[in-house]
Amino acid sequence: MTQLPSFIMGFREGLEAFLLIAITLKYITKIDQDHLKIKVIQGSAAGLLISIILGLLLSQFSVYLGGVSSLTKLWESVASFIALSLVTVFIVWMIRHGTNMKKFIENELSQNISSNALFWIALIIIAREGTEIAIFSFAGQYPYEFVGLGVLFALILSILIFYSLVNVNLSVLFKITLGYLILQAGFLLGYSLHEGFSALKGYSMIAPDNYIFTRAYNLSNTLLSHKDGIFGIPLHILFGWYSKPEWIQFIAQYIFTFSMFGYWVWHNKKASTV
Repeated sequence: MTQLPSFIMGFREGLEAFLLIAITLKYITKIDQDHLKIKVIQGSAAGLLISIILGLLLSQFSVYLGGVSSLTKLWESVASFIALSLVTVFIVWMIRHGTNMKKFIENELSQNISSNALFWIALIIIAREGTEIAIFSFAGQYPYEFVGLGVLFALILSILIFYSLVNVNLSVLFKITLGYLILQAGFLLGYSLHEGFSALKGYSMIAPDNYIFTRAYNLSNTLLSHKDGIFGIPLHILFGWYSKPEWIQFIAQYIFTFSMFGYWVWHNKKASTV
């Protein structure tokens, strides 16, 4: 029975990407900078195309590199780190200019910075999730029709969330967007480390009993599983929850997350005293 796992995989990966795109688009709408939407759409389209091409190529190439699993983990590690770098730059930019974002973004230089960042963030986020879906689908590990159904449901839910934010004021939406970006960036750091070490283990470059793989906790067989748990999936998508992190993953993720929230609070206090 691969139908349900296939649907969950497509839904989980799709919602994680679409939700970030939806919140970003809604924020752009709120600050009356609709011309920036095209950059997000272009980045998403480019990411989708890359997903299909890379998924097809990597699924074939995986035969020579030890199987789909290790190859996918290596891709996810690299893509997550690239996404982390881009999202972090955008987070810092938002924190520094959040108090007068609408006015600042009208400056030509800031348009270039924000539009470029939005394009690349959308591209990497879609490509990161899409390539994993494509690899497993092309390799036959998950039936593509059920994966596609999960992705479709994720898209519909993201659209509903997009329109549900219509009456949210700009200040609240800014905080939601920035907070979500920070949580996702922390998750990307931890996930990049986790998948990177797993890939190296898969290619026998790190022993399976290495201390790196010591887990902080393991709730993967409970309702809090980030892959298929009824509570774990929404926690994973919204807050970067991971149900079986290694200590190094857990520490790195939450040090980064709390540091970014701390920087946000510090900058707001500094700005209020000026």
